[in-house]
Amino acid sequence: MTPCAECGAAVGSRACGDLFHVLLALDHERQAPWGPLHGVSVSCFLFQHPSRLPADDGAMAWALLHAYLEGGLDEVNQLVGQARRGNSHRVKGVPSRVACEAVLPRRDAPPARFSVTIEDVAVDGTFPAEEFAERVRAWAGATVDAWSHCT
Repeated sequence: MTPCAECGAAVGSRACGDLFHVLLALDHERQAPWGPLHGVSVSCFLFQHPSRLPADDGAMAWALLHAYLEGGLDEVNQLVGQARRGNSHRVKGVPSRVACEAVLPRRDAPPARFSVTIEDVAVDGTFPAEEFAERVRAWAGATVDAWSHCT
């Protein structure tokens, strides 16, 4: 097994990107437990594979991870709702407390390893529904924890 160059996962026959595509297919079915955790899963993957971070350096993804860890899906849904409303020229909203307080980590020295990766969340490559939410919570926690030690 060759470790992933970005997250350090000991990937077997499937690379992290391949696992991510399997997860996205499940997410886009919009069924629990995968669909509701789509934004969290994407945010974890992006911060564990920083070469894929968007032009905003992952500001929204970082805020979303903090929202999830601090308030669960309710807080994530509130943050996403505010972002959607903020995209409208008709609405002037106040950013969520979590989005304001989630200081973006420096990207110049990303972590080399994470204690939980997409490989762990995938289990056998199929992202089983049983305990999926718990594995995603651990993934989010490991992602934030590793990056927090880089700042």
